[in-house]
Amino acid sequence: MKALLDTNIIIHREASKVVNQDIGILFRWIERAKYTKYIHQVTIDEVCKNTNKETVYTFLAKIANYEKIEITSPLQDAVKIVSYEMDVSENDRNDTILLNEVFSERVDILITEDKKIHRKAELLNIQDNVFTIDSFLEKVFAEHPDLVNYKVLNVQKVQFGKIDLSDGFFTSLKEDYIGFDKWFLKKYDEYAYITINSNNGLILSFLYLKTEGADERYDDIVPSFMPKKRLKIGTFKVINNGFRLGERFIKIIFDNAVKNKVDEIYVTIFDKRDEQQRLIELLEKWGFVFWGTKGEERVYVRNFKPAFDINNLQFTYPYFSVQKGIFIVPIYPEYHTDLLPDSILNNESSIDFIEDFPHRNGINKVYVSRAFEPYPQRGDVLIFYRTGGYYKSVVTTIGVVKDIKFKFRDVDEFVLYCRKSTVFPEKSLREMWDYLPTKPFVVSFLYVYSFPYRINMEKLIELQILKGVNDAPRGFKPITKEQFDLIIKRTKSDDCFIID
Repeated sequence: MKALLDTNIIIHREASKVVNQDIGILFRWIERAKYTKYIHQVTIDEVCKNTNKETVYTFLAKIANYEKIEITSPLQDAVKIVSYEMDVSENDRNDTILLNEVFSERVDILITEDKKIHRKAELLNIQDNVFTIDSFLEKVFAEHPDLVNYKVLNVQKVQFGKIDLSDGFFTSLKEDYIGFDKWFLKKYDEYAYITINSNNGLILSFLYLKTEGADERYDDIVPSFMPKKRLKIGTFKVINNGFRLGERFIKIIFDNAVKNKVDEIYVTIFDKRDEQQRLIELLEKWGFVFWGTKGEERVYVRNFKPAFDINNLQFTYPYFSVQKGIFIVPIYPEYHTDLLPDSILNNESSIDFIEDFPHRNGINKVYVSRAFEPYPQRGDVLIFYRTGGYYKSVVTTIGVVKDIKFKFRDVDEFVLYCRKSTVFPEKSLREMWDYLPTKPFVVSFLYVYSFPYRINMEKLIELQILKGVNDAPRGFKPITKEQFDLIIKRTKSDDCFIID
Protein backbone atom coordinates (compact mmCIF):
# COMPACT_ATOMS: atom_id res chain seq x y z
CA MET A 1 0.00 0.00 0.00
CA LYS A 2 1.27 3.44 -0.98
CA ALA A 3 0.68 6.36 1.41
CA LEU A 4 1.27 9.86 0.03
CA LEU A 5 2.04 12.42 2.76
CA ASP A 6 0.99 16.06 2.67
CA THR A 7 3.60 18.81 2.90
CA ASN A 8 2.78 19.93 6.45
CA ILE A 9 3.11 16.39 7.77
CA ILE A 10 6.53 16.08 6.15
CA ILE A 11 7.65 19.44 7.59
CA HIS A 12 6.52 18.51 11.11
CA ARG A 13 8.20 15.11 10.82
CA GLU A 14 11.56 16.42 9.69
CA ALA A 15 11.68 19.56 11.83
CA SER A 16 14.77 20.00 13.97
CA LYS A 17 12.61 19.98 17.12
CA VAL A 18 9.37 18.20 17.94
CA VAL A 19 6.41 20.54 17.40
CA ASN A 20 3.68 17.94 16.88
CA GLN A 21 3.79 14.71 18.91
CA ASP A 22 1.02 13.19 16.77
CA ILE A 23 3.42 12.89 13.83
CA GLY A 24 5.74 10.46 15.59
CA ILE A 25 2.80 8.19 16.42
CA LEU A 26 1.62 8.37 12.80
CA PHE A 27 4.98 7.35 11.34
CA ARG A 28 5.38 4.43 13.72
CA TRP A 29 2.04 3.04 12.59
CA ILE A 30 2.71 3.65 8.89
CA GLU A 31 5.72 1.39 9.30
CA ARG A 32 3.95 -1.21 11.47
CA ALA A 33 1.12 -1.53 8.95
CA LYS A 34 3.73 -1.83 6.17
CA TYR A 35 2.70 1.21 4.13
CA THR A 36 5.30 2.67 1.81
CA LYS A 37 5.80 6.40 2.47
CA TYR A 38 5.62 8.59 -0.66
CA ILE A 39 6.52 12.22 -1.15
CA HIS A 40 5.60 14.27 -4.21
CA GLN A 41 7.90 16.56 -6.17
CA VAL A 42 5.58 19.54 -5.51
CA THR A 43 6.13 18.93 -1.79
CA ILE A 44 9.88 18.87 -2.26
CA ASP A 45 9.71 22.15 -4.19
CA GLU A 46 7.41 23.67 -1.58
CA VAL A 47 9.64 22.76 1.36
CA CYS A 48 12.71 24.12 -0.41
CA LYS A 49 10.99 27.54 -0.56
CA ASN A 50 10.71 27.60 3.24
CA THR A 51 12.45 30.66 4.69
CA ASN A 52 13.80 28.59 7.58
CA LYS A 53 17.06 27.29 6.08
CA GLU A 54 17.55 24.84 8.94
CA THR A 55 14.20 23.22 8.10
CA VAL A 56 15.20 22.93 4.44
CA TYR A 57 18.61 21.48 5.27
CA THR A 58 17.14 18.93 7.70
CA PHE A 59 14.49 17.93 5.17
CA LEU A 60 16.94 17.44 2.28
CA ALA A 61 19.17 15.33 4.53
CA LYS A 62 16.27 12.94 5.21
CA ILE A 63 14.54 12.86 1.85
CA ALA A 64 15.97 9.41 1.14
CA ASN A 65 13.53 8.05 3.76
CA TYR A 66 10.71 8.44 1.21
CA GLU A 67 9.82 7.10 -2.18
CA LYS A 68 9.45 10.02 -4.58
CA ILE A 69 6.81 10.82 -7.20
CA GLU A 70 8.92 12.91 -9.53
CA ILE A 71 6.61 13.09 -12.56
CA THR A 72 3.15 14.56 -11.96
CA SER A 73 0.15 12.67 -13.38
CA PRO A 74 -2.02 14.59 -15.86
CA LEU A 75 -4.95 16.27 -14.08
CA GLN A 76 -8.13 14.29 -14.62
CA ASP A 77 -11.20 16.15 -15.93
CA ALA A 78 -13.12 15.85 -12.66
CA VAL A 79 -10.10 17.13 -10.76
CA LYS A 80 -9.78 20.10 -13.13
CA ILE A 81 -13.37 21.09 -12.33
CA VAL A 82 -12.76 20.99 -8.57
CA SER A 83 -9.53 22.92 -9.01
CA TYR A 84 -11.31 25.61 -11.04
CA GLU A 85 -13.99 25.97 -8.37
CA MET A 86 -11.81 25.93 -5.25
CA ASP A 87 -8.16 26.77 -5.96
CA VAL A 88 -7.16 30.40 -5.38
CA SER A 89 -3.43 30.07 -4.66
CA GLU A 90 -0.37 28.09 -5.66
CA ASN A 91 -0.61 26.08 -2.43
CA ASP A 92 -4.21 25.16 -3.31
CA ARG A 93 -3.13 23.98 -6.75
CA ASN A 94 -0.29 21.94 -5.26
CA ASP A 95 -2.79 20.28 -2.89
CA THR A 96 -4.95 19.40 -5.90
CA ILE A 97 -1.96 17.77 -7.58
CA LEU A 98 -1.61 15.49 -4.54
CA LEU A 99 -5.31 14.64 -4.64
CA ASN A 100 -5.05 13.90 -8.34
CA GLU A 101 -2.51 11.17 -7.63
CA VAL A 102 -5.11 9.49 -5.38
CA PHE A 103 -7.89 10.04 -7.93
CA SER A 104 -5.68 8.52 -10.63
CA GLU A 105 -5.01 5.54 -8.31
CA ARG A 106 -1.28 6.10 -8.49
CA VAL A 107 -1.20 5.96 -4.69
CA ASP A 108 -3.66 4.26 -2.35
CA ILE A 109 -4.16 6.96 0.26
CA LEU A 110 -3.27 10.54 1.14
CA ILE A 111 -2.70 11.61 4.75
CA THR A 112 -3.32 15.29 5.47
CA GLU A 113 -4.70 17.56 8.19
CA ASP A 114 -5.74 20.19 5.61
CA LYS A 115 -9.53 20.72 5.83
CA LYS A 116 -9.76 22.12 2.31
CA ILE A 117 -8.12 19.01 0.85
CA HIS A 118 -10.71 16.88 2.65
CA ARG A 119 -13.53 19.02 1.20
CA LYS A 120 -12.10 18.54 -2.29
CA ALA A 121 -11.83 14.78 -1.68
CA GLU A 122 -15.56 14.67 -0.87
CA LEU A 123 -16.37 16.48 -4.12
CA LEU A 124 -14.27 13.91 -5.99
CA ASN A 125 -15.86 11.05 -4.02
CA ILE A 126 -12.47 9.81 -2.83
CA GLN A 127 -12.92 10.78 0.83
CA ASP A 128 -12.46 7.16 1.88
CA ASN A 129 -8.89 7.35 0.56
CA VAL A 130 -7.96 10.64 2.22
CA PHE A 131 -7.23 10.51 5.94
CA THR A 132 -6.43 12.73 8.87
CA ILE A 133 -3.80 11.39 11.28
CA ASP A 134 -6.51 10.20 13.65
CA SER A 135 -8.71 8.56 11.02
CA PHE A 136 -5.69 6.76 9.53
CA LEU A 137 -4.79 5.35 12.95
CA GLU A 138 -8.39 4.22 13.47
CA LYS A 139 -8.26 2.47 10.09
CA VAL A 140 -5.02 0.69 10.96
CA PHE A 141 -6.30 -0.46 14.36
CA ALA A 142 -9.48 -1.84 12.79
CA GLU A 143 -7.61 -3.68 10.02
CA HIS A 144 -4.75 -4.94 12.19
CA PRO A 145 -6.00 -5.53 15.76
CA ASP A 146 -3.17 -8.03 16.20
CA LEU A 147 -0.67 -5.16 15.94
CA VAL A 148 -2.26 -3.09 18.69
CA ASN A 149 -0.15 -3.61 21.79
CA TYR A 150 -0.57 0.05 22.64
CA LYS A 151 -2.25 0.09 26.04
CA VAL A 152 -3.71 3.27 27.44
CA LEU A 153 -4.76 3.28 31.07
CA ASN A 154 -8.31 4.37 31.82
CA VAL A 155 -8.79 8.07 32.42
CA GLN A 156 -7.33 8.91 35.81
CA LYS A 157 -8.24 11.81 38.07
CA VAL A 158 -5.03 12.79 39.84
CA GLN A 159 -3.56 15.74 41.70
CA PHE A 160 -1.36 18.15 39.74
CA GLY A 161 1.45 17.43 42.20
CA LYS A 162 1.58 13.80 41.02
CA ILE A 163 1.90 14.73 37.33
CA ASP A 164 5.34 15.03 35.70
CA LEU A 165 5.53 18.59 34.36
CA SER A 166 8.76 17.75 32.52
CA ASP A 167 6.87 15.33 30.23
CA GLY A 168 7.21 16.48 26.60
CA PHE A 169 3.42 16.59 26.46
CA PHE A 170 3.50 19.99 28.19
CA THR A 171 6.06 21.62 25.86
CA SER A 172 3.52 23.33 23.61
CA LEU A 173 1.49 24.52 26.61
CA LYS A 174 4.61 26.09 28.15
CA GLU A 175 5.40 27.81 24.84
CA ASP A 176 1.87 29.16 24.35
CA TYR A 177 1.05 30.20 27.91
CA ILE A 178 3.61 32.43 29.62
CA GLY A 179 3.87 31.39 33.26
CA PHE A 180 2.38 27.93 32.69
CA ASP A 181 4.96 26.32 35.02
CA LYS A 182 4.11 28.75 37.82
CA TRP A 183 0.35 28.25 37.30
CA PHE A 184 0.83 24.47 37.35
CA LEU A 185 2.67 24.61 40.69
CA LYS A 186 -0.13 26.71 42.20
CA LYS A 187 -2.57 23.94 41.29
CA TYR A 188 -0.55 21.16 42.99
CA ASP A 189 -3.39 20.26 45.38
CA GLU A 190 -6.10 20.37 42.71
CA TYR A 191 -7.11 17.58 40.32
CA ALA A 192 -6.88 16.99 36.57
CA TYR A 193 -7.92 14.15 34.27
CA ILE A 194 -5.13 12.39 32.37
CA THR A 195 -4.41 9.28 30.33
CA ILE A 196 -1.00 7.66 30.16
CA ASN A 197 0.64 5.37 27.64
CA SER A 198 1.44 2.40 29.85
CA ASN A 199 4.21 1.26 27.49
CA ASN A 200 6.39 4.28 28.17
CA GLY A 201 4.65 6.24 30.95
CA LEU A 202 4.16 9.33 28.79
CA ILE A 203 1.06 11.50 29.01
CA LEU A 204 -1.42 11.38 26.12
CA SER A 205 -4.15 13.70 27.35
CA PHE A 206 -4.83 16.29 30.05
CA LEU A 207 -8.00 18.06 31.18
CA TYR A 208 -8.48 20.57 33.98
CA LEU A 209 -11.96 21.83 34.88
CA LYS A 210 -13.08 24.63 37.20
CA THR A 211 -16.59 25.50 38.37
CA GLU A 212 -17.27 29.24 38.57
CA GLY A 213 -20.16 30.96 40.35
CA ALA A 214 -22.43 33.72 39.09
CA ASP A 215 -20.24 36.28 40.91
CA GLU A 216 -17.14 35.45 38.80
CA ARG A 217 -15.66 38.48 36.97
CA TYR A 218 -14.89 38.31 33.25
CA ASP A 219 -13.46 41.78 32.56
CA ASP A 220 -10.82 40.37 30.19
CA ILE A 221 -13.36 38.57 27.94
CA VAL A 222 -14.83 40.63 25.07
CA PRO A 223 -17.80 40.78 24.96
CA SER A 224 -18.10 40.11 28.69
CA PHE A 225 -20.23 37.30 30.09
CA MET A 226 -23.54 37.81 31.86
CA PRO A 227 -23.67 36.37 35.42
CA LYS A 228 -24.20 32.57 35.28
CA LYS A 229 -22.89 29.46 36.94
CA ARG A 230 -20.26 28.09 34.54
CA LEU A 231 -17.84 25.24 34.00
CA LYS A 232 -14.50 26.46 32.68
CA ILE A 233 -12.33 24.13 30.61
CA GLY A 234 -9.10 25.42 32.08
CA THR A 235 -6.59 23.31 30.14
CA PHE A 236 -7.42 20.70 27.53
CA LYS A 237 -4.97 18.89 25.28
CA VAL A 238 -5.14 15.50 23.59
CA ILE A 239 -2.45 13.88 21.45
CA ASN A 240 -3.94 12.50 18.25
CA ASN A 241 -3.51 8.75 18.67
CA GLY A 242 -6.48 7.08 16.98
CA PHE A 243 -8.24 6.17 20.23
CA ARG A 244 -10.79 9.00 20.23
CA LEU A 245 -9.61 10.29 23.58
CA GLY A 246 -10.94 13.74 22.67
CA GLU A 247 -14.50 12.42 22.58
CA ARG A 248 -13.94 10.57 25.84
CA PHE A 249 -12.93 13.86 27.47
CA ILE A 250 -15.95 15.64 25.99
CA LYS A 251 -18.05 13.10 27.92
CA ILE A 252 -16.13 13.92 31.12
CA ILE A 253 -16.71 17.65 30.55
CA PHE A 254 -20.46 17.14 30.15
CA ASP A 255 -20.61 14.77 33.14
CA ASN A 256 -19.01 17.46 35.30
CA ALA A 257 -21.37 20.09 33.93
CA VAL A 258 -24.35 17.92 34.90
CA LYS A 259 -22.94 17.14 38.33
CA ASN A 260 -22.30 20.82 39.10
CA LYS A 261 -25.61 21.99 37.58
CA VAL A 262 -24.04 24.74 35.47
CA ASP A 263 -25.83 26.88 32.89
CA GLU A 264 -22.90 27.20 30.49
CA ILE A 265 -19.48 25.75 29.64
CA TYR A 266 -16.66 27.82 28.15
CA VAL A 267 -13.07 27.55 27.05
CA THR A 268 -10.38 30.01 25.97
CA ILE A 269 -7.98 28.66 23.37
CA PHE A 270 -5.35 29.71 20.85
CA ASP A 271 -5.87 28.56 17.27
CA LYS A 272 -2.31 28.73 15.92
CA ARG A 273 -1.36 25.03 16.22
CA ASP A 274 -2.87 22.03 14.41
CA GLU A 275 -3.73 20.40 17.74
CA GLN A 276 -5.62 23.55 18.85
CA GLN A 277 -7.52 23.81 15.58
CA ARG A 278 -8.53 20.14 15.84
CA LEU A 279 -9.70 20.75 19.40
CA ILE A 280 -11.84 23.69 18.26
CA GLU A 281 -13.39 21.49 15.54
CA LEU A 282 -14.15 18.81 18.15
CA LEU A 283 -15.79 21.34 20.47
CA GLU A 284 -17.86 22.81 17.63
CA LYS A 285 -19.20 19.33 16.82
CA TRP A 286 -20.63 19.22 20.34
CA GLY A 287 -22.36 22.59 20.30
CA PHE A 288 -19.63 25.06 21.30
CA VAL A 289 -19.87 28.36 19.41
CA PHE A 290 -17.46 31.26 19.04
CA TRP A 291 -18.23 33.98 21.57
CA GLY A 292 -15.37 36.49 21.47
CA THR A 293 -11.79 36.94 22.61
CA LYS A 294 -9.61 36.98 25.70
CA GLY A 295 -6.45 38.74 24.60
CA GLU A 296 -5.04 36.63 21.76
CA GLU A 297 -7.18 33.62 22.67
CA ARG A 298 -10.57 32.77 21.20
CA VAL A 299 -13.50 32.11 23.52
CA TYR A 300 -16.03 29.34 22.82
CA VAL A 301 -19.19 28.69 24.84
CA ARG A 302 -21.72 25.87 25.10
CA ASN A 303 -25.21 26.58 26.42
CA PHE A 304 -25.93 23.82 28.94
CA LYS A 305 -29.52 24.54 29.88
CA PRO A 306 -31.78 21.51 29.26
CA ALA A 307 -32.89 21.35 25.62
CA PHE A 308 -33.46 18.75 22.92
CA ASP A 309 -32.81 19.25 19.19
CA ILE A 310 -33.73 16.17 17.20
CA ASN A 311 -32.05 17.65 14.10
CA ASN A 312 -28.69 18.00 15.85
CA LEU A 313 -28.54 15.73 18.87
CA GLN A 314 -24.88 16.52 19.61
CA PHE A 315 -25.69 20.22 20.14
CA THR A 316 -28.07 19.40 23.02
CA TYR A 317 -26.30 16.25 24.31
CA PRO A 318 -26.62 14.75 26.94
CA TYR A 319 -30.28 15.78 27.23
CA PHE A 320 -33.01 13.71 25.57
CA SER A 321 -36.78 13.48 25.21
CA VAL A 322 -39.06 10.54 26.01
CA GLN A 323 -41.93 11.77 23.84
CA LYS A 324 -40.86 9.48 20.98
CA GLY A 325 -40.05 5.76 21.07
CA ILE A 326 -38.36 3.94 23.96
CA PHE A 327 -36.83 0.49 23.40
CA ILE A 328 -35.06 -2.17 25.46
CA VAL A 329 -32.21 -3.64 23.40
CA PRO A 330 -30.30 -6.87 24.20
CA ILE A 331 -26.52 -7.00 24.15
CA TYR A 332 -24.46 -10.14 24.86
CA PRO A 333 -22.13 -10.10 27.91
CA GLU A 334 -19.00 -10.59 25.77
CA TYR A 335 -19.72 -7.30 23.96
CA HIS A 336 -21.41 -5.27 26.69
CA THR A 337 -18.57 -3.74 28.69
CA ASP A 338 -16.32 -3.49 25.65
CA LEU A 339 -18.82 -1.18 23.94
CA LEU A 340 -20.14 0.48 27.12
CA PRO A 341 -17.15 0.62 29.50
CA ASP A 342 -18.77 3.06 31.94
CA SER A 343 -21.46 0.42 32.51
CA ILE A 344 -19.02 -2.18 33.82
CA LEU A 345 -20.61 -4.58 36.33
CA ASN A 346 -19.42 -4.94 39.91
CA ASN A 347 -18.25 -8.50 39.25
CA GLU A 348 -16.09 -7.46 36.28
CA SER A 349 -12.50 -6.30 36.62
CA SER A 350 -11.69 -2.92 35.11
CA ILE A 351 -8.18 -4.30 34.47
CA ASP A 352 -9.71 -6.40 31.67
CA PHE A 353 -10.72 -3.25 29.85
CA ILE A 354 -7.64 -1.03 30.04
CA GLU A 355 -6.60 -1.53 26.41
CA ASP A 356 -8.31 1.32 24.63
CA PHE A 357 -9.92 1.06 21.23
CA PRO A 358 -11.87 3.81 19.48
CA HIS A 359 -15.32 2.37 20.21
CA ARG A 360 -14.63 2.31 23.95
CA ASN A 361 -13.85 6.01 24.23
CA GLY A 362 -16.46 7.43 21.90
CA ILE A 363 -19.84 8.91 22.69
CA ASN A 364 -20.88 7.99 19.15
CA LYS A 365 -21.38 4.21 19.00
CA VAL A 366 -23.02 1.70 16.68
CA TYR A 367 -25.16 -1.37 17.30
CA VAL A 368 -25.26 -4.02 14.54
CA SER A 369 -28.47 -6.03 14.26
CA ARG A 370 -30.59 -8.36 12.15
CA ALA A 371 -33.67 -7.89 14.32
CA PHE A 372 -37.19 -7.78 12.90
CA GLU A 373 -39.52 -4.82 13.28
CA PRO A 374 -40.27 -2.61 15.14
CA TYR A 375 -37.25 -0.41 14.44
CA PRO A 376 -36.19 2.71 16.34
CA GLN A 377 -35.97 6.14 14.73
CA ARG A 378 -33.80 9.20 15.22
CA GLY A 379 -34.23 10.62 18.72
CA ASP A 380 -35.64 7.40 20.21
CA VAL A 381 -34.30 6.18 23.55
CA LEU A 382 -32.46 2.85 23.88
CA ILE A 383 -32.08 0.98 27.17
CA PHE A 384 -29.35 -1.65 26.89
CA TYR A 385 -30.10 -4.99 28.48
CA ARG A 386 -27.08 -7.18 29.27
CA THR A 387 -28.28 -10.75 28.71
CA GLY A 388 -27.56 -13.58 31.15
CA GLY A 389 -30.75 -15.23 32.40
CA TYR A 390 -33.32 -14.70 35.13
CA TYR A 391 -30.96 -13.30 37.76
CA LYS A 392 -27.98 -12.07 35.75
CA SER A 393 -29.67 -10.15 32.92
CA VAL A 394 -29.64 -6.44 33.83
CA VAL A 395 -30.47 -3.07 32.28
CA THR A 396 -27.35 -0.91 32.40
CA THR A 397 -27.27 1.99 29.97
CA ILE A 398 -29.23 4.71 28.17
CA GLY A 399 -28.47 5.73 24.59
CA VAL A 400 -30.23 7.97 22.06
CA VAL A 401 -30.63 6.93 18.42
CA LYS A 402 -28.73 9.19 16.05
CA ASP A 403 -29.32 7.32 12.80
CA ILE A 404 -30.33 3.93 11.42
CA LYS A 405 -28.90 2.61 8.15
CA PHE A 406 -30.47 -0.41 6.44
CA LYS A 407 -28.80 -0.53 3.04
CA PHE A 408 -25.14 -0.78 2.12
CA ARG A 409 -23.70 -1.10 -1.37
CA ASP A 410 -21.37 -3.87 -0.28
CA VAL A 411 -19.37 -5.22 2.63
CA ASP A 412 -16.70 -2.52 2.25
CA GLU A 413 -19.24 0.26 2.80
CA PHE A 414 -20.65 -1.66 5.78
CA VAL A 415 -17.18 -1.98 7.33
CA LEU A 416 -16.35 1.69 6.72
CA TYR A 417 -19.60 2.79 8.35
CA CYS A 418 -19.10 0.64 11.45
CA ARG A 419 -15.35 0.67 11.85
CA LYS A 420 -14.78 3.48 14.34
CA SER A 421 -17.71 2.90 16.63
CA THR A 422 -18.40 -0.81 16.87
CA VAL A 423 -16.99 -3.41 19.25
CA PHE A 424 -16.29 -5.76 16.32
CA PRO A 425 -12.91 -5.82 14.51
CA GLU A 426 -12.98 -5.65 10.73
CA LYS A 427 -12.56 -9.41 10.30
CA SER A 428 -15.66 -10.04 12.45
CA LEU A 429 -17.68 -7.44 10.58
CA ARG A 430 -16.92 -9.14 7.28
CA GLU A 431 -17.89 -12.54 8.74
CA MET A 432 -21.10 -11.04 10.09
CA TRP A 433 -21.96 -9.66 6.66
CA ASP A 434 -21.45 -13.05 5.01
CA TYR A 435 -23.17 -15.09 7.74
CA LEU A 436 -26.67 -14.92 6.22
CA PRO A 437 -28.16 -13.76 2.93
CA THR A 438 -30.18 -11.21 4.94
CA LYS A 439 -27.74 -8.39 5.57
CA PRO A 440 -27.42 -6.62 8.94
CA PHE A 441 -28.46 -3.04 9.57
CA VAL A 442 -26.74 -0.53 11.84
CA VAL A 443 -28.10 1.76 14.53
CA SER A 444 -25.77 4.60 15.45
CA PHE A 445 -26.44 6.10 18.87
CA LEU A 446 -25.08 8.49 21.46
CA TYR A 447 -24.10 6.94 24.78
CA VAL A 448 -25.74 9.06 27.49
CA TYR A 449 -25.93 7.46 30.93
CA SER A 450 -25.07 4.37 32.97
CA PHE A 451 -27.55 3.34 35.65
CA PRO A 452 -26.03 3.62 39.15
CA TYR A 453 -28.11 0.65 40.33
CA ARG A 454 -28.96 -2.35 38.13
CA ILE A 455 -32.27 -4.20 38.07
CA ASN A 456 -32.37 -7.72 36.65
CA MET A 457 -34.93 -9.76 34.71
CA GLU A 458 -36.59 -10.91 37.94
CA LYS A 459 -37.27 -7.28 38.93
CA LEU A 460 -38.32 -6.29 35.38
CA ILE A 461 -40.94 -9.07 35.46
CA GLU A 462 -42.08 -8.00 38.93
CA LEU A 463 -42.49 -4.42 37.65
CA GLN A 464 -44.47 -5.78 34.65
CA ILE A 465 -41.97 -4.29 32.22
CA LEU A 466 -41.42 -7.83 30.98
CA LYS A 467 -44.36 -10.28 30.95
CA GLY A 468 -42.20 -13.27 31.82
CA VAL A 469 -39.00 -15.17 31.03
CA ASN A 470 -40.10 -15.68 27.42
CA ASP A 471 -40.62 -11.93 27.00
CA ALA A 472 -36.89 -11.14 27.18
CA PRO A 473 -35.96 -8.67 24.41
CA ARG A 474 -34.66 -10.32 21.26
CA GLY A 475 -34.79 -7.25 19.07
CA PHE A 476 -35.92 -3.71 19.78
CA LYS A 477 -38.62 -4.17 22.44
CA PRO A 478 -40.84 -1.06 22.81
CA ILE A 479 -41.87 0.05 26.29
CA THR A 480 -44.13 2.85 27.53
CA LYS A 481 -43.07 6.12 29.15
CA GLU A 482 -44.57 4.85 32.42
CA GLN A 483 -42.39 1.71 32.24
CA PHE A 484 -39.36 3.88 31.48
CA ASP A 485 -40.13 6.05 34.51
CA LEU A 486 -40.22 2.89 36.65
CA ILE A 487 -36.76 1.88 35.39
CA ILE A 488 -35.39 5.36 36.15
CA LYS A 489 -36.86 5.24 39.65
CA ARG A 490 -35.77 1.68 40.52
CA THR A 491 -32.22 2.18 39.13
CA LYS A 492 -31.93 5.29 41.37
CA SER A 493 -31.02 7.33 38.31
CA ASP A 494 -30.68 11.07 37.96
CA ASP A 495 -33.51 12.29 35.74
CA CYS A 496 -31.87 15.63 34.95
CA PHE A 497 -31.03 14.33 31.45
CA ILE A 498 -34.73 14.07 30.59
CA ILE A 499 -36.28 17.33 29.40
CA ASP A 500 -39.95 16.21 29.64
